[in-house]
Amino acid sequence: MTSGVIGGGIAFTAAYLFYRSVPAALLLSAAGIVVPRLYRKFLLERRKQRLAQQFKEALYSIASSLAAGRSVENAFLTAQEDLKLLYPSPNTEIIIEFEIVAARLGYGEPLEHALNDFSRRARIDDISQFADVFTTCKRSGGDMVDVIRRTSQMIGEKLEVQQEIAVMVAQKRFESRIMMAVPFIFLAFLSISAPDYMKPLYSGAGYFLLTGALLALGFCYMLMSKIMKIRL
Repeated sequence: MTSGVIGGGIAFTAAYLFYRSVPAALLLSAAGIVVPRLYRKFLLERRKQRLAQQFKEALYSIASSLAAGRSVENAFLTAQEDLKLLYPSPNTEIIIEFEIVAARLGYGEPLEHALNDFSRRARIDDISQFADVFTTCKRSGGDMVDVIRRTSQMIGEKLEVQQEIAVMVAQKRFESRIMMAVPFIFLAFLSISAPDYMKPLYSGAGYFLLTGALLALGFCYMLMSKIMKIRL
């Protein structure tokens, strides 16, 4: 609700700068309704990134327990306690997920069923692939320690590459946001300092030019967002 109001306010201000018309600004402020959806998508991506990082730490703990001779089920239960030391907050995503896995083990469910359910909730490729490999390995009697060690190493390398990419594009993302804000700042400055100079834009063909400029800005924003989104 709050993000929708903020988004509507930003859209209203931008539209009023372009059209100097309250009805038009109110009409375009309806674009603010997409802000909550974009914000939820942003929060979901952040959660996935945190969960992937936490899952890598969980695999390290599980691999250590298996190397020490514990069973797979006990290794997951031990990892839950190790994670509580690493992440003290009870609201940490991986702790909540491992508590669900532990509860399902307590009900007598097979571990692979609990992991498959975890992968469906997480919707992260690495976790889904691990659950599939784990299920196959459990059924065929493969080397579980080697599988988990290799999986944790693979996820770790992937996360390192993602972090390097994030550092490289962070400055460009900041620059792109400044570039998107400059036209609005420039328009507001000219409207205050030289209103007579801007007056022809707010009548006749000027509205078509402003609409074209606004659409071009929207297209540029979508294009830059697409370029900045690099997936491995």
